[in-house]
Amino acid sequence: MSQKIFFRNIPQINYEGLQSDNPLAFRWYDENKIVAGKPMKEWFRFAGAYWHSFCGSGADPFGEPTHLFPWNQNNDVYEKSKDKADAAFEFLTKLRLPFYCFHDVDVIDYCDDMLENEKRLQFISDYFLSKQKETGVNLLWGTANLFSHKRYMNGAVTNPDFNVVTKAAAQVKFAIDATIKLNGSGYVFWGGREGYMSLLNTNMKREKDHFATFLHKAKDYARSNGFKGTFFIEPKPCEPSKHQYDYDAETVLGFLRQYDLLNDFKLNLEFNHATLAGHTMQHEMQVAVDNHVLGSLDANRGDMQNGWDTDQFPTNINELTECMLILLESGGLQGGGINFDAKIRRNSTDLEDLFYAHIGGMDAFARALITADQILQHSDYKKIRVDRYDSFNSGQGKDFENGNLSLAELTQLAIKNDEPQIISGKQEYLENIINRYI
Repeated sequence: MSQKIFFRNIPQINYEGLQSDNPLAFRWYDENKIVAGKPMKEWFRFAGAYWHSFCGSGADPFGEPTHLFPWNQNNDVYEKSKDKADAAFEFLTKLRLPFYCFHDVDVIDYCDDMLENEKRLQFISDYFLSKQKETGVNLLWGTANLFSHKRYMNGAVTNPDFNVVTKAAAQVKFAIDATIKLNGSGYVFWGGREGYMSLLNTNMKREKDHFATFLHKAKDYARSNGFKGTFFIEPKPCEPSKHQYDYDAETVLGFLRQYDLLNDFKLNLEFNHATLAGHTMQHEMQVAVDNHVLGSLDANRGDMQNGWDTDQFPTNINELTECMLILLESGGLQGGGINFDAKIRRNSTDLEDLFYAHIGGMDAFARALITADQILQHSDYKKIRVDRYDSFNSGQGKDFENGNLSLAELTQLAIKNDEPQIISGKQEYLENIINRYI
């Protein structure tokens, strides 16, 4: 197959271990290393994010593009899409990323003609299919961009204009068709503008009803056309909308329960979205685990001094270690993987920078997974948490937990029992365990 080479001076990225000083090698990520009974590559199922890595220009609200990468220079829509695909699959293969994920408009430019858009997506998905067969790289998930076009300024499927809803429906149908064609593991719904800027002009209940109806119809269409993968919803509290209906994990769970969608959807959680919601990623992951919906992860981080979604590459070992503790104890992700929804900085302008960023992120996750496994195996981390709830493991505490004590009976026990002892939560000790094993 005729294809262009874009990273000719970048070698295959290999695992070289902790003694290596090679910046283009893994020091921690050994894809076949067994951790807690599974190879690293199965715990992570790493994916490259098409939008940031191959569509990002480095532009921001205050400045023009700085990432003038060669695969984005062709003026022909079809040839440009092939150039990006060649660059993407060369990159994914050299970096040993087993998966990729995309929005429809990432992979080929869209116009306002829906039939032409379907034709364009069919063209590039045919090309993707050949690249997947050639490289062994597979599709983690697909999705439709329902937030960039001006028609979606008031939302997509929650838009007050029914004509906009039909445009969104067409995009989702085309994206689902492509995902099925490429044997994607999942399909993501991210309501980038499914929310409101002001309640003064918003019928919130009606919009949420429309959102649920649309999800049911999209789900039914995909299943009836042979999609056997996992559906994901990605929570985000705000930005660009003032308030989005998929605010955080708990909000999405309530929505799914209310509209009888919980059996069909898992959560695709993003680190930076968790912080925008005033949570930690650990919190969001634990909520998902407790409700059996931990599906997939968007790997990135925010900036402590910025109040928006900066999408930086994940390098916070303490944060990642605590997240990997939750991942290991839960048994792993359900149907998804970990995609690098992260972009190199505006002033990182070399092709090598894309590799440095991903190597750093993959190594950070690998180091965190190994550290978390050591903590679970060799420290008293789990015992401290179990012992803290010991009063509910037997006797009257167990009766309460099983719902067998009335409020009056609890009151009689309060009168009868001595004042409770002060029992330490050992927070600093547990934090020291994390640092000790790192």
